[in-house]
Amino acid sequence: MLNSKKIVKEKSALFALVEAKEHYVKVSPESDEYLKVWIKEPTWLEAEKALNAVMKIDQRTQSFDIDLQAMYRYMVENFIEKTEPSLSTLDMLRLSPYVGNQLKEILPNPMAMMQEDEVKKEE
Repeated sequence: MLNSKKIVKEKSALFALVEAKEHYVKVSPESDEYLKVWIKEPTWLEAEKALNAVMKIDQRTQSFDIDLQAMYRYMVENFIEKTEPSLSTLDMLRLSPYVGNQLKEILPNPMAMMQEDEVKKEE
């Protein structure tokens, strides 16, 4: 009975979504204006690249540091398809903490993906 697992019939279910998902980010607590952001779902390889941007390994000391700034920059450059009004990557990196914190909530989280992988290994 161990080999009675159902095999996927429609291979499109295996792929990351092609169409970016639209989100609205409030400009400030007092404002009724929003930044419109389209975020695409990363492929597994893109998620791995985002994780690699986080970890800075020192081969000499065998230690590593976590660089969240590098990860967020990678995510802004690769997962945000477009914005309205149109913002460049540099503009995105200059956003206020209020707007940036909302973006962090809606961007894919490679760290959470890594934790999910660890949980699956333990099962």
